[in-house]
Amino acid sequence: MASSLSTAAFSSRILASSSSVSSSSTARHALLRSPPSLSFSYSLRSLAFSSHFSPLQRRSTVSVRSSGRFSTVASPRCDASDPNQLKSAREDIKELLKSNFCHPILVRLGWHDAGTYNKNIEAWPQKGGANGSLRFEIELKHAANAGLVNALNLIQPIKDKYPGVTYADLFQLASATAIEDAGGPKIPMKYGRVDVSAPNECPEEGRLPDAGPPSPADHLREVFYRMGLNDKEIVALSGAHTLGRSRPERSGWGKPETKYTKDGPGAPGGQSWTVQWLKFDNSYFKDIKAKRDEDLLVLPTDAVLFEDPSFKVYAEKYAEDQETFFKDYAEAHAKLSNLGAKFEPPEGIVLD
Repeated sequence: MASSLSTAAFSSRILASSSSVSSSSTARHALLRSPPSLSFSYSLRSLAFSSHFSPLQRRSTVSVRSSGRFSTVASPRCDASDPNQLKSAREDIKELLKSNFCHPILVRLGWHDAGTYNKNIEAWPQKGGANGSLRFEIELKHAANAGLVNALNLIQPIKDKYPGVTYADLFQLASATAIEDAGGPKIPMKYGRVDVSAPNECPEEGRLPDAGPPSPADHLREVFYRMGLNDKEIVALSGAHTLGRSRPERSGWGKPETKYTKDGPGAPGGQSWTVQWLKFDNSYFKDIKAKRDEDLLVLPTDAVLFEDPSFKVYAEKYAEDQETFFKDYAEAHAKLSNLGAKFEPPEGIVLD
């Protein structure tokens, strides 16, 4: 929930992973070296002022920064996604991943949009979840979302190119594609998520988990049970921390750099959970169990997976059996991506 559970257990991990940017893209490389900003470096002009809107779109508001100040401009909101544009957007995301090594932060983007879900609230969008609300300034400013403006900067050109794809779908499409492209399992995704239309529909701050609570096991259960997830799903999702790094300037956790991160790829620095932090496998569980390397990050919410009796059953299994981990992870990721979502059509859209 790769550097997805940062300031959050989500956050401090895929959920605190920082994005890497290729040296071939100087502007993006510089952006990820700099402290988090709440401005979009890519212009939203084509989104805001294009007259060629899909019939499925409505006008809504998006916060953008102009001359150092936030303002509100008109922008299209999709009520449902176009299947052909979804497929094309997926191919563009794959190209983005090849050039920018941004797998961890895209996973975290999808998780943080979905991870605000509260099963005890029936009304949409008050229940939170995968509804595209993370594009708004008010939610980007939540502490757990530090640095995620960089992910929006990366995928905004894709949103501009494919206006018939909702933000809610684009966030989840990017997240699942990043997992698969890094060598992870095929995620059984569906699409058709409807976007919220305004900042006042964003969830309140505090729904994402912390990385270092006084009682890590109780905290993880409190947060993830609220989403309707169980112990097996908590542990499986934690395994996505095989991807990414935690940057202390964003989350307060990790080292400024290690022997595994000082040379990138992309912007150097941060502390990773695994040696090959752009490869999705079960090494997260193996490394926590072995406790073999001080240059690898282990947060309280990581360590507890091998301390809590119920969590340990799954953590031990995943450390020994990558196939089982992949199966359980794929199911848990798909479930997370659907939390709180309103689908049009109700049954969703399957691409493959």
